[in-house]
Amino acid sequence: MNITALDLDFKELNERVKSASGDVCIDACFGQRFIGSGAKGKTITINGTPGNALGAYLDSAVIKVNGNAQDAVGDTMNDGKIIIHGNAGDALGYAMRGGCIYVKGNAGYRTGIHMKEYKDKKPVIVIGGKVGSFLGEYLAGGLIVVLGIDADTAPVGYFTGTGMHGGRIFIRTNEELSSLPAQVVAEKASEEDLKEIKPYVSEFAGHFNMNAEKLIKDKFLVLRPNAKNPYKQLYTAN
Repeated sequence: MNITALDLDFKELNERVKSASGDVCIDACFGQRFIGSGAKGKTITINGTPGNALGAYLDSAVIKVNGNAQDAVGDTMNDGKIIIHGNAGDALGYAMRGGCIYVKGNAGYRTGIHMKEYKDKKPVIVIGGKVGSFLGEYLAGGLIVVLGIDADTAPVGYFTGTGMHGGRIFIRTNEELSSLPAQVVAEKASEEDLKEIKPYVSEFAGHFNMNAEKLIKDKFLVLRPNAKNPYKQLYTAN
């Protein structure tokens, strides 16, 4: 089904997407919100810029964006994939609990905040460029990979992993990270560590026509929760 979104408000556009029995292609998208919310069993291709909460509560559908996306992409996403051939805004993958998000360019502040995993559900975010401050804030599970492609400095902002108590964050960089909170330990990723992210880096490279082997052979830092200084100490006195 092909939809031209130019003169549609977000409610009408989303009604058409939800009622479509098969795959959907949206042209001339200009900031309509909630596209693909709760979608399952279809591929939604968007030409333009979708608005906030793209793919919120996504449940097994695939969303492809030929452009940039705004804030809260994949909010509370349960399964499926979101592939963005541009940049993403703030709070990417907020409370995400399954599926994968791939962003060719940069992402804003608080990427991966409150991500979590349960049983076989492991959410994954791969960012090709840089991210803003508070990456992985309160991270409880899943994987975040920041590739820092073409970055001249460390591709993350301040306070990476604040309140982190699960999951792991991988950052491709030769630079030292500043302003890491006490709840986080950073060290060079081992070969065993890199095995975990290699399938996702390979898929990222496939989506955006890049060389996965060249990316994965570079130095990565891996950030883990610091068992000696746990999250609970943010709120308790010693």
